[in-house]
Amino acid sequence: MPGKLIYLMGPSGSGKDSLLQLASGDLQANGCRVARRVITRSAESVGEDALGVTAETFARMVEEGAFALHWQANGLSYGIPKQIDDWLASGLDVLVNGSREYLSVARQRYPDLLAVLLVVQPAVLRQRLLARKRETAAQIDARLARNASFGEADDGCVTIDNTGRLEDAKTRLIDLVMDARRRT
Repeated sequence: MPGKLIYLMGPSGSGKDSLLQLASGDLQANGCRVARRVITRSAESVGEDALGVTAETFARMVEEGAFALHWQANGLSYGIPKQIDDWLASGLDVLVNGSREYLSVARQRYPDLLAVLLVVQPAVLRQRLLARKRETAAQIDARLARNASFGEADDGCVTIDNTGRLEDAKTRLIDLVMDARRRT
């Protein structure tokens, strides 16, 4: 029986990377792999276990068919390695750090995916973005406006509120993954 794709999304600053780092061991212990993204920026600046590549390398990887999913957002390119298809075929669940704007395309490829949206109260999100010191105040305002346009639970997404304790969000994520596994 094939595994389930769990497609985690959320605005920049919502804590996706922190959540994945905290939950990774428990997810793996429960038969769920966390896919490592390829991104066209330095992996050190990402805060996640990603492979940073140049735009030229990324374009070559796209041409070679290296990605199961790939998209562009905020001036960067993101890719999920094709290896996830092997994991899914072998019965493992796979969690990917996806993009809200790319969800409809991902659903075309993986119609049974579980879409999970990480949400955070706007004031907390603003503070997190300011603390990262990656963007100007104007860029942060643009991100917050973009985030508000998505709403909280659109497109049949299950939400996890990560405004409070990260441990609570981790528990909710693990529960969702285990529920998805029981239903397949």
